[in-house]
Amino acid sequence: MKLTRKCLLTFVILGLITKGFSQDNKDMLKLSISEAQNYALQYNRSVQSAKIDVKSMEKKIWENLATGFPQLNFDINYQHQFVVPELSLGPYLDVNALPDGFLTKQNILDHYPNSPPFALGVKNNAIINLTLSQLIFSGQYFIGVKAVQIAKQVTEKALVKTEAQTKESVADTYYLILVLSENDRVLNESLKSVNQTYGEMVKMNQQGLNEETDVDQIKINSSNIQTLINSVESQKEISMKLLKFQLGVDFNQPLELTDSLRGIIEKGNIQYMSPPEYNAKNSVDYQIMSNQEKVASLLLKMEQSKYLPTVTSFYRHQEQTNQPSFNFAVKDIVGVTLSLPIISSGQRNSKISQAKFDLEKSRLNKENGEQGLMMDFETALSSYQTAFSNFTTNKESMTLSKKVYEKTVIKYREGVSSSFELTQNQNQFLTAESNYYNSVLSLLNAKAKLDRILSISN
Repeated sequence: MKLTRKCLLTFVILGLITKGFSQDNKDMLKLSISEAQNYALQYNRSVQSAKIDVKSMEKKIWENLATGFPQLNFDINYQHQFVVPELSLGPYLDVNALPDGFLTKQNILDHYPNSPPFALGVKNNAIINLTLSQLIFSGQYFIGVKAVQIAKQVTEKALVKTEAQTKESVADTYYLILVLSENDRVLNESLKSVNQTYGEMVKMNQQGLNEETDVDQIKINSSNIQTLINSVESQKEISMKLLKFQLGVDFNQPLELTDSLRGIIEKGNIQYMSPPEYNAKNSVDYQIMSNQEKVASLLLKMEQSKYLPTVTSFYRHQEQTNQPSFNFAVKDIVGVTLSLPIISSGQRNSKISQAKFDLEKSRLNKENGEQGLMMDFETALSSYQTAFSNFTTNKESMTLSKKVYEKTVIKYREGVSSSFELTQNQNQFLTAESNYYNSVLSLLNAKAKLDRILSISN
């Protein structure tokens, strides 16, 4: 019995430990840059909102279609009359009351009593109506349905645009974190090297082989690098929160980036093998503006269609819970309604003119937007080419400055170089390093923007 309890307890503890490990694995979110972009497409709040807009427009289409289908309405009205009107038919000849025998004129006149009054209604009543109606013809209905369908296409294109912008934003922030991480790594290596040199300089000073100012200068260099490390780590922390915000996850969610900056550069994905081609008319932005022009054209037709008649048919059945003695209400009615606007004192003409102006503005916006898209592409391409040129130059400069700095460190330890020269070459290396990583980030961001422009123009 005791053995059984011990085994049971062991299984429970192992289960809890296993659950704990699985929970830790579940909590840690590990994403490559492509995985981060796909993750954001599912959980980013802006993307989710755009998807809701598309679903809402689908319901809007059905709402407009349903107005042309049969409509069945039920209503009940309760009525209470404080005074029920009465009607009397006047005097009448009461034949049964005439005397027997010979009748005189007076006898006949005496037997003309007033007829008793009767109620023309009831004090309390409930009237029930069941009405079935059907739209037969309406110019506004058919045009409105087309307009909503095109509006749905606009929201779908807007979703594609939002997704592309979200992927670009995620890529920019992901690249920034990688650059900051690499910069942090190199600065820590530099700090380690400077601290090692500082330790050696302290020992040499104790032996009287160098001046105290040389030691102080190395200490200042170490403090400056530490300041840079603190700044980089702070920027990295804020950038990580920004990435979590873009991904749509909680700030407390542990996140690990599986891609490295070196890996991305080595893959060669930062360079286009051939000059990219671009057609503004294939762009989502252009298609949105084209659909907006179509909507403006349909709105003009809708205003013009208000001159046309509207024809509807209906069937109505009526019941009363307390029918009066004399009921003149018709229970079943079938009819057709024709509504034709005649005079609006220029109101319709004014709305048509406004719709024409809006259509003209939409056309101008589309033409202007097409040129703007071409300018955006040319600007993005130029920025990318400049960033790639700067990247190549700064990479070479960093390699050379690092080589010079490492040789200067060796010379300084051998007593051939001065602390001033060492500090100067170190600052030169740190500047070259900063320029290199800034050029890497600029190149990656420029390519991400160009990728976004080209990806939504297919």
